[in-house]
Amino acid sequence: MGFLLASSALLVLYAAVNLFGLYYGDDWGGLYESITGSVALFGRVGGGIYTKAADVGADLVGKVERNIPEDDPRNPAVIADNVGDNVGDISGMGSDLFGSYAEPSCAALFVASICSFGAEHDLTAMMYPLLISAVGLLVCAITTVVATDVTEVKESDEVGPALKRQILISTVLMTAGVAAVTFFVLPPSFTLFDFGNDKHVKNWHLFICVSAGLWAGLVIGYVTEYFTSNAYGPVQAVARSCRTGAATNVIFGLAVGYKSVIVPILAIAAAIYASFRLAAMYGIALEALGMLSTIAKGLAIDAYGPISDNAGGIAEMAGMPRRVRERTDALDAAGNTTAAIGKGFAIGSAALVSLALFGAYVSRAGITAVDVLIPCVFVGLLVGAMLPYWFSAMTMRSVGSAALRMVEEVRRQFDTIPGLAEGLAVPDYATCVRISTDASLKKMMAPGALVMLSPLVAGTLFGVETLAGLLAGALVSGVQVAISASNSGGAWDNAKKPPCRRRRARSLGPQGSEAHKAAVIGDTIGDPLKDTSGPSLNILIKLMAVESLVFAPFFAAHGGIIFDHL
Repeated sequence: MGFLLASSALLVLYAAVNLFGLYYGDDWGGLYESITGSVALFGRVGGGIYTKAADVGADLVGKVERNIPEDDPRNPAVIADNVGDNVGDISGMGSDLFGSYAEPSCAALFVASICSFGAEHDLTAMMYPLLISAVGLLVCAITTVVATDVTEVKESDEVGPALKRQILISTVLMTAGVAAVTFFVLPPSFTLFDFGNDKHVKNWHLFICVSAGLWAGLVIGYVTEYFTSNAYGPVQAVARSCRTGAATNVIFGLAVGYKSVIVPILAIAAAIYASFRLAAMYGIALEALGMLSTIAKGLAIDAYGPISDNAGGIAEMAGMPRRVRERTDALDAAGNTTAAIGKGFAIGSAALVSLALFGAYVSRAGITAVDVLIPCVFVGLLVGAMLPYWFSAMTMRSVGSAALRMVEEVRRQFDTIPGLAEGLAVPDYATCVRISTDASLKKMMAPGALVMLSPLVAGTLFGVETLAGLLAGALVSGVQVAISASNSGGAWDNAKKPPCRRRRARSLGPQGSEAHKAAVIGDTIGDPLKDTSGPSLNILIKLMAVESLVFAPFFAAHGGIIFDHL
């Protein structure tokens, strides 16, 4: 899956550049602006609503009220839950990372079109962002061989470290690959556009920019693993808090999510500062590209979790031996952590992509500086910082209302279908699937409209400077909320799965105990945070920046209707 997504994204992007180039000719700025776009929002939000409505409904009635195992075929929502893993965690994440992979390339190509080698029509240098992605595919192929053929995983406890080791190997190899491409393709020095000024840059500066994003992504991945893996203290503390009830479980989980923001933000900030000083906005775009250059491997370990989860569901529903389910649970626990690492990469890269697209928007709109002391800019900053909270409220409420209908339907079937609880009757799976499907299709419209209309309204009514403030506010706020939400949800999820299942049985009690119910409640609270609201926020900040870039000439010429009359 990882190789298919990365290679198809690169192939489609290269084909689009050549196809649109037949029309635009020498207008490279218009060419790269025209191919910038994204439809990932609907897949991510709709898929997140689908999967979490089913998951929350199945868990609350099945585990808490009826005291039956996870994925038990007696549960009417079990099919919708397993389908939702595919819709949300595979299709949704795939569409998200497909956009994340292509958008920094578009931003880098657009910014490069107004630098010196763009003016000289040096095609090889212009294709530098795409060459980085191509090298990433080769590096990930080599990493796969090393991970699967050189080292063998013999115990379940080795699964997580083996998956994490692939990220480190690919990062090291990619650093060498970027160095080779940089010094072979780029001229020794050239000139970049830097907010109205010319910035002289050397080729090794760009190598540092790409490497900064690459290693910042590794830091984000390892920190995310620390705060969401059941092998470390934060998640184990959340698990222990379940013994005193759901309230303390929620408190500890929120604290883990908030604390997990610190190091990733510092890593992103340091990488941004270095890249911007060396190569302005082009450096930021390359930094985002570097963070996602090993996406084939990142998406592979991200998809590992949902695949293992569904394998466990099939084993449970098919009545396979208990040892099969124990093995799939071990794989699922490792997959939960790697999925959280994948979300960390996606959110971190979204911050860099949005900043790069923001720089492209500023240059396209003719803005020389964004001054927060200007009232219209500060107003936009405040409103932009509010949008991620509004968006999260809408998606959380969508999941909550859909889960409410799911819970009522599952309860109804247990109460009205004779012999269902004893396994003597077959539940109506189709009704639960229909509830999730209808909710995902209907309730993704309002969050989507918020994202699509906000830049249009701000740019048309209040002008390009207010829109610049809006984008900056949404970027700064959205990254913090996304990281904390995703990691809190991941910690609650893995708090149910400590490293040793027997130890957990002694400390927290068996299924049906009060501690187990508290853990399930924390998990259900975290489900929409980690799989709907959190990951969707990175699309919010990216899509707003993309839309602003596309409409920048219109806003510059006709925007500011209200402020023009004040």
